[in-house]
Amino acid sequence: MGLFSRRHRDDAEGEADAQEEPAPEEPEEPGTGPWDVDAVPAGSAPGGRIDLGSLRVPAVDGMQIRMERAGRDAEASAAVLILGGSTLELRAFAAPRTAGIWEDLRADIAAELTRAKATYEIVDGQWGTEILAQVPVRTPEGRSATVAARFIGVDGPRWFLRGVLQGRAASDADAARPLREVFANTVVVRDGAARPPREILPLHAPGVTKAPAAEELPGLDPLQPGPTIAEVR
Repeated sequence: MGLFSRRHRDDAEGEADAQEEPAPEEPEEPGTGPWDVDAVPAGSAPGGRIDLGSLRVPAVDGMQIRMERAGRDAEASAAVLILGGSTLELRAFAAPRTAGIWEDLRADIAAELTRAKATYEIVDGQWGTEILAQVPVRTPEGRSATVAARFIGVDGPRWFLRGVLQGRAASDADAARPLREVFANTVVVRDGAARPPREILPLHAPGVTKAPAAEELPGLDPLQPGPTIAEVR
């Protein structure tokens, strides 16, 4: 009986020791952006980033940057990145401190697509819910056609970043990879100004130090030509 009790006590102590021993930590998964300016990991953009005001985009060989404007004399409201025959339009918006705006914006985009007689579907993507649309257009020859557009959204701390992929990248995963990597390594700079939700954060052309005033939310026109083009070499 004493032997059994001693063995039982020894086994119990061994169990207690095993329970007290900390479990090995699981390796952390590497994070992905877009990044807030206060949380950019070291080495996330080996080639450096291009300062566009509220956006800093990674420098990629051969990538062109076009600043989007609603009119000839209007200030920049978006940056269109051209790479590998496809485009990625970036717009950064102010957002509330405690809630994101992507869910509400998706409903607005869907309504706008419906008004434009476009078809669309809600799909799962790298950053969650995306919208893949087929937008009717008129070709230079006057014919009716459709172009694919994929809307991506990420809610950050007091900001929201919207990306629109067009060209092959909208529907081809391999073609989209380089531009998705650019999106993932973009940094959003939210200034300290009090801004209502959905106000566009100020942008400027590469090398321009003064940022323009924010504009109201523009309509769906991600490929309207703009006057400023820069190429990263």
